[in-house]
Amino acid sequence: MTENNAPDNLNAAAPQALKGQPVVYMLRCRDDSLYTGWTNDFPQRLAVHQSGKGGKYTRSRLPVVPVYLEVLPDKSSALKREAAIKRLSPEKKRALLTAPENALDTLLPLAGK
Repeated sequence: MTENNAPDNLNAAAPQALKGQPVVYMLRCRDDSLYTGWTNDFPQRLAVHQSGKGGKYTRSRLPVVPVYLEVLPDKSSALKREAAIKRLSPEKKRALLTAPENALDTLLPLAGK
């Protein structure tokens, strides 16, 4: 296990089905802040974030742990959803972590365990 109780092999646990699938995700950073982004290759993007080569925001807040994942039908939907989540208050973002839209536990069963 890494800091924040993230499994060391989280990238390996991510199903190949997420490659090419647009998703919006949130990462919990070392300072307990939430970073929101979108990608069409979540396993690869997560690895980039965790290596310190991801977004400028997360680079100085490692380690990062995935806490939210929402699968969307296309890039346009993912971009719109990402923008909508970024406009939410911190309280509403944290409420999403337990919302039915959060597919993290379904798609990445090792996350948070």
